[in-house]
Amino acid sequence: MTVRDGYVATWQGKEYEVSPDGDEMRLYATEPEKGFAPVRVGRYLRIVLAKDVTDFAYVRTTCRWRGEPFIVLAEQEGWLRVEYTGGKYPVAQALGLEEFDFGVYQGWAPASEVTDVREQRV
Repeated sequence: MTVRDGYVATWQGKEYEVSPDGDEMRLYATEPEKGFAPVRVGRYLRIVLAKDVTDFAYVRTTCRWRGEPFIVLAEQEGWLRVEYTGGKYPVAQALGLEEFDFGVYQGWAPASEVTDVREQRV
């Protein structure tokens, strides 16, 4: 499963993870590409003008766990880090979620119990 949670944009026909910065976009690639500078192993950066990218969007992975709506934040060894989006404290408490911040509830769910996994553009 690919878990994505962040900005993406298309530049020269290819989609990249991006970080908007005013009139510029920081494009990130996982493999070396022409014009991209290494940041660390498996991460390469190129800065382009914002006007040169298309299909700019925020992408996140959503799912349902035990019938409730969640955002998938991470995946690790058969478990998913999920954040409850239903907004009901009693439900979050019944699911055994941790209060990560005021009104924000997160936990680890077995990937085998998660359903309706999909990527959404916001």
